Amino acid sequence: MPTEPPALPSGIDLVDAQLIDRLQISLPLSEHPFAEAGAELSLNERQVIERLDHLLKTGVLTRLGPLFHIERAGGQFILAAMQVPEGRFEQVASQVNALDEVAHNYRREHLLNMWFVIAAETPAAAWATRDTIEAATGLKVHAFPKEREYFVSLYLPVVPPAQAPAPLRMPRQAPAQALSLTEFDRSLIAATQAGLPLVPQPYGSVAALLGTDERQVRQRLAELLAAGVVRRIAAVPNHYRLGYVANGMSVWDVDDAQIDELGERVGQLAGVSHCYRRPRDLPLWPYNLFAMLHGHTRAEVLTQAERVAELLGSACRSHDVLFSSAILKKTGLRLKAAIGG
Repeated sequence: MPTEPPALPSGIDLVDAQLIDRLQISLPLSEHPFAEAGAELSLNERQVIERLDHLLKTGVLTRLGPLFHIERAGGQFILAAMQVPEGRFEQVASQVNALDEVAHNYRREHLLNMWFVIAAETPAAAWATRDTIEAATGLKVHAFPKEREYFVSLYLPVVPPAQAPAPLRMPRQAPAQALSLTEFDRSLIAATQAGLPLVPQPYGSVAALLGTDERQVRQRLAELLAAGVVRRIAAVPNHYRLGYVANGMSVWDVDDAQIDELGERVGQLAGVSHCYRRPRDLPLWPYNLFAMLHGHTRAEVLTQAERVAELLGSACRSHDVLFSSAILKKTGLRLKAAIGG
């Protein structure tokens, strides 16, 4: 988790901040989840829905709903990067972003200046998307599929520590066996991947869309949570709008014999939201450990990187921190399967 926020961001009041912090952890899987979450903050259901509607419309939150981990169901995420000529950057970004399989896309300060995540229901579809991008742009796509996950838990607190009633903690998810998606699962993902509807009974609304009952929707989401196919049901913030304007992808060339032990330890450091082992791509890319760092200033992020360097010690030969300068796309997983199809 990043260091504590210094003050409330512009345009966000204390109640908004408390709601954002609460819903980054989870939205209850209950009949009236907004009423249940609001009761903890002395808000009624209507007030919660109105505030969330405003936060989503103004871009403070990018999404509210299930966060899918498609690899638990046999799919694949591929982190990919390209070296895009400046004169073609906007055109290439439009080509990449037009693909449903591209979930996130960021501009980063590096020779490899465009970094995006391909998310697909099967590895074949993910790699085919990589090939499609290469063919469409005429540019090499450097692929860095995850080899091992050490830690994933993005939580960006907004409430200043002096005003926070109690520290919130993101639960660690237990390892789970892979699960095969059913046709109902695909329809459920298609109905919720862009977010839950802002109505008093959002799971009931999804059930009506799927032609089933609310109990089945909530039960299956609970099963997908237990299986790890859904990481959590929660709010996804725009980190820039929350004041986390410095976001660095720190990358490290770590001794292969020590990386797994050290990667687990790096994932527990403050400020680290994602930590993975990924393949090198020599000679351009010597790094095999990736750790996302978030802070209110670049100095804060670089201090976090110093802590990582201290932990890795002589096992690390070199490192870099790639700061993001623009969010080009951030949608999450998008399955092609149509509801009922």
